[in-house]
Amino acid sequence: MSNSKSDKLFNEAKCVIPGGVNSPVRACGSVGGQPLFIQRGDKAKIWDVDGNAYIDYVLSWGPLILGHRHPAVIKKLEQILESGTSFGAPTELETILAQLVIDRVPSVEKIRMVNSGTEATMSAVRLARGYTKRDVIIKFDGCYHGHADTLLVAAGSGVATLGIPGSPGVPEKVIENTLSLTFNDVDEFIRVMEKIGDQVAGVILEPVAGNMGMVKPVNGFLETLREYTSKYGAVLIFDEVMTGFRVAKDSAQGLFGITPDLSCFGKVIGGGLPVGAYGGQKDIMNCIAPEGSVYQAGTLSGNPLAMAAGIATLQELENDEVYTLLEAKTKQFITGLQHAADANNIPLKTGHVGSMAGFFFTDADVSNFDDAKKCDLKRFAKFYRGMLEKGIYLAPSQFEACFVSIAHTNEDIEKTITEANEIMAGL
Repeated sequence: MSNSKSDKLFNEAKCVIPGGVNSPVRACGSVGGQPLFIQRGDKAKIWDVDGNAYIDYVLSWGPLILGHRHPAVIKKLEQILESGTSFGAPTELETILAQLVIDRVPSVEKIRMVNSGTEATMSAVRLARGYTKRDVIIKFDGCYHGHADTLLVAAGSGVATLGIPGSPGVPEKVIENTLSLTFNDVDEFIRVMEKIGDQVAGVILEPVAGNMGMVKPVNGFLETLREYTSKYGAVLIFDEVMTGFRVAKDSAQGLFGITPDLSCFGKVIGGGLPVGAYGGQKDIMNCIAPEGSVYQAGTLSGNPLAMAAGIATLQELENDEVYTLLEAKTKQFITGLQHAADANNIPLKTGHVGSMAGFFFTDADVSNFDDAKKCDLKRFAKFYRGMLEKGIYLAPSQFEACFVSIAHTNEDIEKTITEANEIMAGL
């Protein structure tokens, strides 16, 4: 691969971009490789600049639930391009997408569009503090909520992949009011809330963790968060940037029957374009400027292209049968990986929620970040490299989720399982 176009482009990129990438995990350092430079995508496949094809289970880290270049999304984008790309003024598209989200997620009565998941979570935390007039925010180890200073504490995703505990440049004063607890530890959360609950502005988490690998909530965990935030008047924030409209038609909160006060969205609601959003109860959302005094703004917020792609995507997801199909495809994929591991006596723990999946090279159940960090990272790296050589594109980190789209065919998934079995045999 040393003479590949990807390697050449990576060397050039490192001269002008820190690490050669614009998001750290893309550098592939944790798996002992270098990144592929991608030239194009179509349906469930991508092609690198050397012309090699790959079945894609990253899907731009989750947004492409319809696959690459879905006709409905492309058609909508082409229509908008005839009118312009950005106006910095209201358009009807913003209202249409807002209403689509509100119609599907009962906890959301009003919503504000932003440009990224980081903006959404950062703004939701500011809003929770402004609404409650309290300072303390509780998050959970391994849950990544973007790179805002306040939330870059015991974060998962790239921070975990690179082995960074936090980040230089984040003053202690900024994070002294952020408390990070153990994901899925009901007793610990209750003890903390009973001690300082009246000081807590908000509790934020991924209802299904996707940035320490894919980790489901244990029975009673989400219910306890709802009970104790209500008891002490704190704002419960679901970060559904990854899970929103990915794990179910009404997102994770609908799937688990929990009603948060605020929700953050991204990825799927932008159809592959940069987007984020936060929304919730009217009495809380009305605190946002210009209606209220909590300030947040953005030049490109609600830009026509992102709104159009999001509208097209959510409209394609209106039919419940789409989610039934996604569930079946993801189950086929993740069950096949498990069978391949079992057949080769490789310890592997797998799971999925809707079309979001994950696997860990370990024989112990994984329910929190400490569990995830004990898995066999060297074996994952070897598996990743082997699958890549076979034309299977997985996230280059044990601490990331996998995604399946409606574009993945039965043949795509069966090929993936066949190749996984061959690679497992060599582990």
